[in-house]
Amino acid sequence: MIKKLIFALALLPGVVVAQNETGKLDSVLTSIYRNDQPGLSVIIRKGEQTLYQRSIGLADMKTQTHITPATNFNICSLTKQITAYALVKLFKEKKLSLDDPIRKFFPDMNPVTANAIRVRNLLNHSSGLVDHYDLVDRKAFQHFLDKDAYEAVKKSESTYFPVGTSYRYSNTAFCLLALIIEKVSGKTYPEYIQENIFKPLKMDNSLVLIPDRPVKNRALGYNWDAGSGTFKLNDLNESIFFSTMGDGGVYTSVNDYIKWGEAFQNGKVLDKDIINQVRTRQNPVDAKRGLYYGYGWFVSGNEKNRCYYHTGSNGGFRTLVYCNPAARYSLVIFSNRTGVDLEELAKKLNSILKIDNCSFIALESLIS
Repeated sequence: MIKKLIFALALLPGVVVAQNETGKLDSVLTSIYRNDQPGLSVIIRKGEQTLYQRSIGLADMKTQTHITPATNFNICSLTKQITAYALVKLFKEKKLSLDDPIRKFFPDMNPVTANAIRVRNLLNHSSGLVDHYDLVDRKAFQHFLDKDAYEAVKKSESTYFPVGTSYRYSNTAFCLLALIIEKVSGKTYPEYIQENIFKPLKMDNSLVLIPDRPVKNRALGYNWDAGSGTFKLNDLNESIFFSTMGDGGVYTSVNDYIKWGEAFQNGKVLDKDIINQVRTRQNPVDAKRGLYYGYGWFVSGNEKNRCYYHTGSNGGFRTLVYCNPAARYSLVIFSNRTGVDLEELAKKLNSILKIDNCSFIALESLIS
């Protein structure tokens, strides 16, 4: 009777992972995450089918609210995909050029750097723009915004390297891109993203964080303190840099985010030309190992088997997306705790499902 039931379940739409594979995936996740601690929500898709989905742990330790597929996480640097798409959309509409010097949008910026840096340099991390973090009096801010990042760097007279000659991951660059979107579109960054991405994709529960505005079904971020063996809240009010928008301000659930991922895979709703452009190799990160940065995506592999991925870190949140278009495969992990290597976790999950990791390279040292 049990065997007949398992066979019947395997025939249901969406139940497409073998029982032994499901058990292995469950085993990997439950060996790391517990239901009485901050945890994660994960979804794995192949084509338009869900291979696997699981949520474990607490969204809020105080209220003991559990994580579900509808829980909204801060997706950290996965936001850069959305910022990049929005910017290239404005380019396609001929409202700016990717070769525009950024002084066109920031006339009071130091002319040496503002004339040298082009919009595309911000998009592909080749600007060499000085980071804002060490230029800020942290005691002067409760919530640090994109405009504050600009104010911190606008007088800088030098870059880390000659513009366009190297790679250095830059959150500051994507803060400036959000400001450019606002200047060109005449809308706030949250308004533009809502109207041009979330609404068309029916990502009805997704939003860009604005301090003091509520986020429904919200997970809170927590840091794991190995010394004390406890979790400590690390969210909007614990980190002043948490609230910048263009580099990491989006809140969404795995159920909503996968609509974005599906649109990238099938070319529906979103513009195919823009999808192809943002996922084209733009700037070598580690050319010997075949790793490049596009616009908001890391790109690896060869023409026949190319993969796209990104990780994110903000407060106590950690996120990862991995896409292998040749296999029509997507893996999304949203977590509201630190202390777990999501890249290694992704490799384990991919291995169980026999998905090529496609030179999936650890990014921690590349995005710091």
